[in-house]
Amino acid sequence: MVDAADPPTPGPGRPQLAAGLRSGSYLSDHQQYRPPRHPDAHQGIDTVVEDTPPAAAAGLAPPKPKSMLPFNGIPSEDNPPTIVDSGVNHSFSHPNCAPASGRRADRLVATLFYKTSDQRLPASTSVKGLADSCESLPTNLAPTTNMEAFPLEPPTQESEQLDHLYGSYISPLCITSFLHLMSTFPPPQDADAPHSSHRCLDNAENPRVVELTLSPAPSYLSLSDLRRHEMIYRFEREWNVDVALQLDRVWRRHPRLVVFDMDSTLITQEVIELMAETLKEPADLAARVANITRRAMLGELEFDASFTQRVRLLRGVDASVFRDLQPVLRVTEGARELIRALKRLGVKTAVLSGGFQPLTSWLATDLGIDYAFANHVVVADGKLTGETEGTIVGRERKRDLLVEIAAKEKIDLSQVVAVGDGANDLLMLEKAGLGVAWNAKPRVQMEADARLNGESLLDLLFLFGFTSDEVRCLGE
Repeated sequence: MVDAADPPTPGPGRPQLAAGLRSGSYLSDHQQYRPPRHPDAHQGIDTVVEDTPPAAAAGLAPPKPKSMLPFNGIPSEDNPPTIVDSGVNHSFSHPNCAPASGRRADRLVATLFYKTSDQRLPASTSVKGLADSCESLPTNLAPTTNMEAFPLEPPTQESEQLDHLYGSYISPLCITSFLHLMSTFPPPQDADAPHSSHRCLDNAENPRVVELTLSPAPSYLSLSDLRRHEMIYRFEREWNVDVALQLDRVWRRHPRLVVFDMDSTLITQEVIELMAETLKEPADLAARVANITRRAMLGELEFDASFTQRVRLLRGVDASVFRDLQPVLRVTEGARELIRALKRLGVKTAVLSGGFQPLTSWLATDLGIDYAFANHVVVADGKLTGETEGTIVGRERKRDLLVEIAAKEKIDLSQVVAVGDGANDLLMLEKAGLGVAWNAKPRVQMEADARLNGESLLDLLFLFGFTSDEVRCLGE
């Protein structure tokens, strides 16, 4: 029982904010940046006297007043620099710098061109059992068509091209595979550690053309042998690419003369076949001319003899056929832009054709090419006589003309580039500093310094190290 006289016990008091907790808001108490506190602009004399430090009162030099300005990022005595270890180490290397005194740069440039679907190599045909298939095997797959000489086991099927798996462009794995391939070639003795760099010349995300710079270049193989190495050829087949290997010399980036073949290079047709197709008599003329042309381009016939045979088949044709064929000629994609870009760079151009001078001269004028050489046919009473005059522009003549033009322009052969597709272009390609096979016959592709199997002749500028943006600027 509670005594009535005892006072009631008071309950717990209500919570109240202390004065210190009411000094400001949460944001003002926790903000990360606080503005500098400026002194009161209206200070009295008493305040100044009270704030005078003892050193000043004793007659000593007063301390330097502290700046009231906020820190602007420039170290000073009041805001000394602070060194913080970020954990990132930076080191200087010189893979693309000028070599040391007394040494020459030893770099190899590999330009990889991805082939689009139009230039893709034909897929291997699956090998079926001989009993349940009457389908003939591809030429490159079966060693013989004679069943008695056929091997006991059929040849193995080639693996699927790797670009089907990793992307229809120059993928990172494609580049890695190529670098691994090049690392298998022994470097020079006492060479620096190998290194490489790359540039996507057209598109950084899905590049079609990639330039790789490798140092040091392999030493035990010449550049010519390295270009024809079986491992390079296998890599091109696996990844559906063309690989162009060049030494990183100043001449690679600064050509001064570019020489072109005409038929199937600057234009997409063979002129003499076009002429035969327009004629009605005899009926098999086009087929006969095409057969001779094919055998000559494959190197089965000497070009001079084959050209003479084809011209004889054109005896009696009206000479106006050359004028009639002008609107029919189809200029190769990118040819006009390429010639325009080369002229802006100050590069001389020439077309050396195994065709006919009237059409070659007309095309050179239309494209703005500096030199044009081709064969002269004899015309009598407005008709072709089936004979030629002068030296036939064949293999040897093309090579000699290239040398003559370079000498006339005072251009060293190391700064000459030749582009062609047929066997009659081989000596010209060999004589030039860089010989490029353009959608060429198999023999030409194997013997040329570089091969391009693209759609546009503008790809030639990538071999000189230009990017697609620079190519567009040159074409404007």
